[in-house]
Amino acid sequence: MKFVINPSTLSGQARIPGNKSGTARGVVFGSLACGTSTLVNPLTNLDSYSIVKMMTALGAKIDTSDNAKWIIEGTGGKLNVPSCVLDAENSGTGFYFLLALCGLIPGYSVLTGDYQICYRPAQPMIDAINALGGQAFSTRGTGTAPVVVKGPFHGGEISFPGVNSQWMTPFLCACALADGDTLIHETDLLERPYVDMTIGMLKIAGIEVENRNYEEFFVRGNQRFKPFTYVLPSDWGSSGYPLIATAITKGSNVTFHGLDLGDYAGEKAFVQILKDMGAKINVVDQGRGGITVEGGHPLHGIEIDCSGTPDAVPILAVLGCYAQGSTVLKNIGACRLKETDRAKSIREELEKMGAKFDETADTLTIHHSRLHGAKLSGHHDHRIVMASSVAALIADGQSEVDNAEYSAVSFPNFYELMSSINADIKRL
Repeated sequence: MKFVINPSTLSGQARIPGNKSGTARGVVFGSLACGTSTLVNPLTNLDSYSIVKMMTALGAKIDTSDNAKWIIEGTGGKLNVPSCVLDAENSGTGFYFLLALCGLIPGYSVLTGDYQICYRPAQPMIDAINALGGQAFSTRGTGTAPVVVKGPFHGGEISFPGVNSQWMTPFLCACALADGDTLIHETDLLERPYVDMTIGMLKIAGIEVENRNYEEFFVRGNQRFKPFTYVLPSDWGSSGYPLIATAITKGSNVTFHGLDLGDYAGEKAFVQILKDMGAKINVVDQGRGGITVEGGHPLHGIEIDCSGTPDAVPILAVLGCYAQGSTVLKNIGACRLKETDRAKSIREELEKMGAKFDETADTLTIHHSRLHGAKLSGHHDHRIVMASSVAALIADGQSEVDNAEYSAVSFPNFYELMSSINADIKRL
């Protein structure tokens, strides 16, 4: 599928869909609970359904027939040995959570995913399962999927490099069900808002985790997940595409609904970033009463710490092209470990449009650039597809973005929402 996009002026009202990371955790935690849990405003995206399918294979019963409310009959922590290979498809969150959970199952599990998942590193998790007394190995000996796991593991001590919180956070969940306590050591932990979200949602499910200044995490074993009802806030990560699109397109004015600055998500920083760059934004009641963005005003480049928001790097790179001067994205290492090396991928596409960059291993500097239309690759990565689509809204001339269907991985109604606020975007 392709998006064909022309420069646009945006206007109207938009409601951002439910939180992607929260939906993933809600499905997993509800599947482990003793009883019935309810997720209100779940994100009905491809990744969510991949996780639903895998948790169902482990014994949970999940009713997704109502898009506004999912009902989960939990397993009480007693997970089945899966009768099939667990396929995370394109869900990194799903793959990593299931990898840890399979370490609890007294039998063999095989986990895999699509070609991108099969190249995402998982060796720190494999090492952790083995250190806790389980068995895990990569079938190719590369530390990547497919991975075979046999449990059950028990409590103990494990360590992780902090560059990717997705290796550690699943163990905050799984180790609560292990026989024995677990102490987890972290080195220079990035992506801390995701850790805060995990611990906060675990608390709602009755699970206690002690956070010792993000350097150690103590998880008491033999805990029980209790059922819960959780209303998912709108997804700040998804909000960045229409928020920034509005801010950088001339004459635009859009009010966004469903967002809450009291949320855990690191991407709520989009609002402050835009304000710091000179954008005109009106926030009512911490966003709960709406966030209105006026577009086309001059913006200036700033330095942005991306340690807590690695998924934001592609859209922030687009923002940097519009801003006068230079915008420096720092601590971007985690974004290189996602579906693609996202700093590299977005740089390649924006350079086709005339953007100018300087890049190091941990920084991306974007210089003010006048963009022109081009034929762009989405790199089979939802965040590259959507960021490139936003760039096309301010380019001179028409642009095409391929792999457009991948936007549904995290933002299933991206095309419909952007069209509803008058983006000149066609789907082929």
